[in-house]
Parts: sequence; structure tokens; C-alpha cells
Amino acid sequence: MNERRQYSPRLRAATTPRWLWIPGVLALLILGGPLVALLLAMPWSELGTTFAQPEILTALWLSLATAGFSTLICVVLGLPLAVLLSRINGVWLQVMRTLLVIPLVLSPVVSGLALIYFWGRRGMVGSLLEAAGWGIGFSPVAVVLVQVFVALPFFAVAALSSIESVSTDLELAGANAGANAGQILRHITLPLAAPGIIVGTLLAFARSLGEYGATITFAGSVEGRTRTMPLQIELALNSNDPQAALGIALMLIAIYLLVLVAAGWGVNRIFHK
Repeated sequence: MNERRQYSPRLRAATTPRWLWIPGVLALLILGGPLVALLLAMPWSELGTTFAQPEILTALWLSLATAGFSTLICVVLGLPLAVLLSRINGVWLQVMRTLLVIPLVLSPVVSGLALIYFWGRRGMVGSLLEAAGWGIGFSPVAVVLVQVFVALPFFAVAALSSIESVSTDLELAGANAGANAGQILRHITLPLAAPGIIVGTLLAFARSLGEYGATITFAGSVEGRTRTMPLQIELALNSNDPQAALGIALMLIAIYLLVLVAAGWGVNRIFHK
């Protein structure tokens, strides 16, 4: 990965129009303003009581467990997919890329409906599972399936971008030296693509943790089984308990910040070995 370009004060002034500061600051205000407002509204003195509520702790652990398992599935399935996408050409590449990015642009409700008609009790695969006694409706498995559907593209796209940046000359040199395909992948391609893979993994975890719309459409909101933290926020708001909603939101923000720090630490550690 290329190092970030460094601008001297003189070069920065010569190449950066001053008017760019107006839309730039406005963009930051639009992005950061709501977060600042959320933090200012936070009932800091009551957070201890809020966090001690059993239903909130249950939602927290369910969210972390399902998001962690979903992320693992994303890596196990998405990494081979990313490698394949970096190797093939032609019409199959376009088909596979289209299938990969579609979940990124679908609305949450449409995603939920698609999952119902595939994994639901009367769905293409769900009906077969239901007949075998393995129904997944309103269970943590349903939550995991939703999270994998929405998070897998994030991991695969990040991993693919990093894999495609690996020099083919290095891979060819490994092949000329007698390494087989598995050895080239294990010792050349994946180590050099590790930063993107790490970022993709953490993006998948964050996306899984924050999933709401498709979850409530497909998996429902059952305490202890499918009610993750975003669904618990909605329940708190509908129950006229904004304090609990703000507390859960703070939990999610804290976890997202940890994810960002972990991503930066992992990438920097690899680059500065």
C-alpha cells in the first residue's frame, strides 16, 4: 500500500483552493453534529443503572456473540471468494461482482424479505430445513444469517481490493521458484494483503453489530434470542425510555471506536514490522 502523500505548507497552499474549506467544514458539521448532540444528551450520571438492566446486558451479549460468529463466517467464506474474484475475468467476473454488491444497495426491508423467501419456513431452503426439524425462524441462527448477508460484501470488497494490489510479479516469481498455488497464496498473497483483510474483518464485525432493519424483518425481536442492541434501542424508544436508548447507543459507539482503533493498530503493526 502506498504511503500517504505529504504536503509542505507551501505546496498545500499552492494546490488547495481556499473555497474547499466551506463544503469541507459543512460536511464535517453534518457528520459530527448529530454525534455531538447525542453525547450532550447522554444521561451520564444514570448510565450505571441503565447498563445494569438485565435485558440490556442480554442484548449486548447476544449482539457480540452473533456479530463475532457472523464475522468468522464472513472471513471463512469471503476470503476464498475475494481470491477467486481477483483471479478470474470475463462474464463470470461481472456476475459474481454483481451478486457481491447487491446486498450493499438493497434497503433493509428488501433484504429481510429476500431472506424470508430463501431461509423462512416457506422459503426455498427454509422449507426443507423446517421439514427436517431444523427451522431457524426467530432464533440466533436467523440473526447470524442476516448479519452474514449484509456484512459479507463489506469484508469481501475490502479483501479483494487489498489482494488485487499485490504484485503479480511476486506471485509469478514464487511460481517460477517451484511454489504451488497454495504456497503462493499462503506465503505471498495473503501476508501482503493482510491490511485490507484486517480492515474488512473489522468492517464486517461493525456492520453485523449495527444491523437492524433486515433483522427485525426476518428474525423478529425476541428477547434473549433475536433482540440485538439496535432492536433494544427501538424497544426503549417505543417504551418511552430515552435514557435506556441513549445508554445502548453509547455502548455501540464505544464498540465502534474500539473497532476503529483495532483496525488502525493492526494495519500499522503490519506495515511497521
